[in-house]
Amino acid sequence: QVQLVESGGGSVQAGGSLRLSCAASGHTYSRNCMAWFRQAPGKEREGVAAISIGGGRTYYADSVKGRFSISQDNASNTVYLQMNSLKPEDTAMYTCAASSTYCSFIRPLADYEYKSWGQGTQVTVSS
Repeated sequence: QVQLVESGGGSVQAGGSLRLSCAASGHTYSRNCMAWFRQAPGKEREGVAAISIGGGRTYYADSVKGRFSISQDNASNTVYLQMNSLKPEDTAMYTCAASSTYCSFIRPLADYEYKSWGQGTQVTVSS
């Protein structure tokens, strides 16, 4: 089992930036794919970005392409989500997740692909 702890959330004005971190501990060798999800009140959980651990291949939701960037630091078992040009519609609880399998080629942002989840960090973007 992998334990995941997110940090870096907060409040920012539209157009601003935030960087989220997800630190993994425990059976970190079982991480092959990690992702960020978000959920706003009254909305379904949405996959935002995923990264293949080791290989580095990345995947993004259309809603964040060109604005968000996912990266990894394998030395510290940490995955980051750099969020630029933030919009009010980006407001949500952001949660990271890990999969012991390789990132799905078909649906890398499907939540059923991931078995380990963090507690989340809140991001609020004001207009």
